[in-house]
Formats: sequence, C-alpha cells, structure tokens
Amino acid sequence: MLSAEKNRTLTRVGAGTPMGELLRRYWHPVAAASELEKNPIKPVRIMGEDLVVYRDLSGTYGLIARHCRHRAADLAYGYVENCGLRCHYHGWTYDEQGRCIAQPFEEKFDPQERLKKRIRTVAYPVQAKAGLIWAYLGPQPAPLLPDWEPYSWKNGFVQIVFAEVPCNWLQAQENSIDPVHFEWMHENWKLRLEGSTGPYAPTHLKLGFDEFEHGFVYKRVREGADEADPLWTTGRVCLWPNGFFLGEHFEWRVPVDDENMLSVTWSFIRVPKEAEPYEQKRIPAWTSPIVDPHTGRWITSHVINQDIVAWVGQGKIADRSNENLGASDRGISLMRKRLFKDLDAVAAGKDPKGLIRDAKANRRVELPNIGRKLYTEGMTLEQYRAHPFWRNLLNDFRWHYGQPEEVRREFREAMGLE
Repeated sequence: MLSAEKNRTLTRVGAGTPMGELLRRYWHPVAAASELEKNPIKPVRIMGEDLVVYRDLSGTYGLIARHCRHRAADLAYGYVENCGLRCHYHGWTYDEQGRCIAQPFEEKFDPQERLKKRIRTVAYPVQAKAGLIWAYLGPQPAPLLPDWEPYSWKNGFVQIVFAEVPCNWLQAQENSIDPVHFEWMHENWKLRLEGSTGPYAPTHLKLGFDEFEHGFVYKRVREGADEADPLWTTGRVCLWPNGFFLGEHFEWRVPVDDENMLSVTWSFIRVPKEAEPYEQKRIPAWTSPIVDPHTGRWITSHVINQDIVAWVGQGKIADRSNENLGASDRGISLMRKRLFKDLDAVAAGKDPKGLIRDAKANRRVELPNIGRKLYTEGMTLEQYRAHPFWRNLLNDFRWHYGQPEEVRREFREAMGLE
C-alpha cells in the first residue's frame, strides 16, 4: 500500500515533477523508422509534451514542439525540406536543433534576420536504432542509447507493435515484475475465454527476485519443475525503468501523460535454418487495436491485450492507497523502493539506476535470456513445428491482436511458409 501522496509522486510525469524528471533521464521509443518512410512527420505526445518527430529530405531526424512559434499552426501538417520541417501556414522552418532557419516573408523586411535569430522552438535529441526512433528529453550530457544484444542478432524477422493505452505507465510496468499473473491471466483465463473449465495450469510454488545493473530478474518454480528449470536459474527481466524483456521481445511502457501510455513491442523471431541466410530490409510497424468495435469491450485474445485489460481495469491512475499486497507482490515492493531511491538520486544531482555512459560497456549488452541459444543458433522448420511454444507463432502473432495481412505475409515468406 502507498499513501495517496506517494502514489502521486510515482505517477505524475509532467516536466518538473519528480517522476517526470527521473524518466527524462532515459531514452524512450516514440516512433518507428518505417513509419516515417511512409509519412515523414508524426505527432507524438510524451510525458505531457506535444511534439512532432520528422525525417527531413536529407534523412536527418528531428523532434520539436508541435506548434509553430509564429501563430501556433500545427506542424504535424507541415512538410519537410532538405533541412528541417516547414510550417504549412507561412513557411517558417525549424531544424533539428529547434532553430528557426527560414521566415520567407519576414526576411524581405528584416535583412539582418533579427526576428529569425531570436526564434527557437523546443527540440530534443533523437536517434534511430533497431527500427525505432528514440527520444531523450532530459538534461545534458545524455546517456548512451543502450545497444541491447538482440538488436544485433542475425537471420531474424523483426516487427514493431504500438498500442495506445488509456492508463498510467506505472500499473503497466508493475506487470513486468509480477510472475504469478502469467498463471492466471495468460493460462487459466485464456482457458476459460476459450470455453474450457480445466485443467488449470501448474501453480507457482516459489518466487525469487534479484536486482542487477539494468533492472530486476524475477524467477519462479512451478508444479512439475524444480530449481534446475531455466525459469529459476535465469528468469525474466524487468528492464529499468519502464521495460520488460522476455528473451525474444522487448516491451516498453512510454508515458504519454499522467493518464495515458504508449505500449511499444519489439519482437524478434528467428527464421528456420532452411531460410538462412536471411536479411530483413525493412522492419514493419503497426498499431494493435485494443477495443472490439462491435462490442466496445477490451480485446482479450492475445497476450499483451490481456495485460492491457488488467492495466486499464485499475483505472486511469491506480489507487494504491486501497490495495492489499501479498507474498506474490514482493517484486512490486522492491521496484517501488528502487524508484524512490532513484528519485532521491536525481534530486541530489546524481544519475539514477541503469544509465550507460561508457561506450566500451555499450556494445551488444547482454541481458539474462533463457532462449539465447535458439535466437542465436536457430532451428529447422520441422523443429519449430514440433516445439510446444514456438509452433504457435507460425500460425499467429501471439503477443498482439490485429497483425496486418501484409506484415503476416512478409513473416510467412521470411519463415519459408509460403
């Protein structure tokens, strides 16, 4: 249980708030590179700030305030030039540093460019990596954008999935350190949704939580297994501060504002050995629907959609002053304590947990991973079809509902299924 005041501290993300300042110390995925190939401008909202991310005609990425400094026209309807983003209203143009580099009419009457020189707009650093566009909204010097090992894996089909979720980021992130929900929500509830009443999944017998440099690892032992099981010896990663890593995919819970978040999934599926060598030329991105348009109810058919039902069911911002934590929630308590320690560190002018500033330490950074051998060495299509877990991915993208047909077709071609 948290007091109402402490709950506000952990959930408010605007500029100047303690948690907002903490989260601004990290890089966040805000768009996909392939999105900007189709349309070079995308409006984004992150931690209460309305911005636009763009790719100009030279290939340079920028992230600037959404409204023009002239008369507040919406730059999401602007157009890119060789350098920068031009407002469609009067042609004022801004580069990736936020400088106003063109004022077509005013320049005729102000040859000294006094007005242009004093106009700047909000601008933040962005980088492209692993098919994603990453933004940093914090103070300089910025930490390094993490180079996680999976970004360098070969012979894989990668896709990026977004979901716009109407709740605070923290209740989604607390899911990342909650192993028992897997038994009930992704196995038993799924069973009931499909019309069966049993048998239920093996129960959890033992949980463990370890902190490490880049977050926490949760471990479990279930009925029919023992402490030699990789789920205990290796575990799963609650990636600091707002991510989740399951071995073949990442999930990030990016705060949009206090009451909304962007779920971002980066998924890698190794192609069968018969399809190697495989080189993906473009990483597709798509947005997963979360509401059934026919019934108005949340979609429950896929893993992350099921998670979303739990997150939004707690309300826009979960009231943690009324919760009753039990033994299964020890990881959540550990995570909250670490967040408060990080808030104190930032207030004292120090770095929070998990930032990478040493370039030598930022090369294919490994995280605990149960399936590394499969993802790096691969298996045959016959082995895929015989595998109790991986065979399911041949038929459906199990994480999110609504995979577009063209992405499904690209996947099947990559896997040698067409």
